Amino acid sequence: MRAALLALAFLLAGLAQAASIAMPGSGRPLWLLQLVSLGVLAFGLRRLRDENAGWRRAGLHAWLFSTAWLSGTFWWLFISMHTYGGLAAPLAAIAVLALAAALGLYYALAGAWFVRRGPRGTVTGALVFAALWTLAELVRGSWFTGFPWGAGGYAHVEGPLSGWAPWIGVYGIGAVAALAAALVALARPAARAELAGAALLVAVAFGFPLVAQPSRGEAAGTLQVALLQGNIAQDEKFVPNGGIENALRWYGEQLRDARASLVVTPETAIPLLPQQLPAGYLEAIQARYASGSQAAVVGLPLGDRQGYTNTVLGFRPGATSAYAYSKHHLVPFGEFIPFGFRWFIDMMSIPLGDFRSGGLAQPALAWQGQRIAPNICYEDLFGDEIGANFRDAATAPTILLNVSNIAWFGDSIAIDQHLAISRMRALEFARPMVRATNTGATVVIDAEGHVTHALPRLTRGVLEAPVEGRTGLTPYARWVAHLGLWPLWGLACAIVAVAFVRRRRAA
Repeated sequence: MRAALLALAFLLAGLAQAASIAMPGSGRPLWLLQLVSLGVLAFGLRRLRDENAGWRRAGLHAWLFSTAWLSGTFWWLFISMHTYGGLAAPLAAIAVLALAAALGLYYALAGAWFVRRGPRGTVTGALVFAALWTLAELVRGSWFTGFPWGAGGYAHVEGPLSGWAPWIGVYGIGAVAALAAALVALARPAARAELAGAALLVAVAFGFPLVAQPSRGEAAGTLQVALLQGNIAQDEKFVPNGGIENALRWYGEQLRDARASLVVTPETAIPLLPQQLPAGYLEAIQARYASGSQAAVVGLPLGDRQGYTNTVLGFRPGATSAYAYSKHHLVPFGEFIPFGFRWFIDMMSIPLGDFRSGGLAQPALAWQGQRIAPNICYEDLFGDEIGANFRDAATAPTILLNVSNIAWFGDSIAIDQHLAISRMRALEFARPMVRATNTGATVVIDAEGHVTHALPRLTRGVLEAPVEGRTGLTPYARWVAHLGLWPLWGLACAIVAVAFVRRRRAA
């Protein structure tokens, strides 16, 4: 009975971790719930260690936690595969669970190692727990192209740990959260010295951002934007005489009539290759913005049936050719087919499902004193790749721009989760993030991560708002631009290695 209750506690804690990133109903992040969830994980692993339950059982319980957390986070993949991809419901459910279970193995290994080799002291144990948690998060975010959606640090886009973002980024915040939670969970009331040390470290973790705020740079002027949200249903998007004509008509009218300095459409708002468009359609947009004081960013696929890219084109006065940014980090299955999985894709109906990748750190769009760096869909999930644009302060973006189409996932929590991701990027780089999406969230986020203007989701409309660009580099932007995430890898590995050596010498 006790074993069943312990397993249930791990499962519920994992689901709480999922809810903490964007609470169902409100969509708000709940930083305290994320800390409690991690605390339950650390406490449960300590109990298993104290009971000499063995590393295999510890790994199993950590796997239960992570599988519940991850499947509870990205369950909406079921909608894309079944509702819009045509995959049978049982197979779609199995696919989501299998992905969560596979990614959960990283955390299972971390839990098993903690119980088998981790130190028993409160402070040293908490440091190793945080290091192992961070390594599992980094592996999930990088191996096999990476799928770090729902990383624990996103729950802290609000709250006392959000001030760490411009210093150490989302993974660093996740490490600090894991450290703070483990210090409380592993502390033993009888060990006063350890309790005092744990309390001091928790106080530092929460207090540091309040007294060590980095410079957020200088204002770089204001740009008036118009963000278009067409609300084209995914099951209509590629239908002739339906969603295609609807999109071409509505986006064409808005691009023609807009009065803002910069007009932005969502990802693949124009759902056809240029050669498939009605005669003169793209040329009319280009002519509209060839003179005057306005520019436009338009999302569409480029290429031909032998190969195409997910691209945004920028049209502006005085330019001899259109600006182009092509998506670099593609979505497995949705935008490229991993080796050996053609059979799986063939079971679904996904148009334009095998894109070519664009390059990393492509030039920004220069317009009216701003340097605007686009990213497409879930590319804003990879802060280290966005950071590659900040290697030179003189050419670093002043505004970040995300264009997305999350209609694949319906009216689900994916919209709120993606908003939290974009807010974290704004905090890390102290840059506004402008989002133009098909169904939501179409918003303007300022350089402090606050949503200043927003359209209601699942409605058709135009969001007109001012955006203040920013210059300067945060500490995170400086080190991640040149070193990527390697400092976090190195620090976490060093902590685990030192603990391992000390444990071997003491044995």
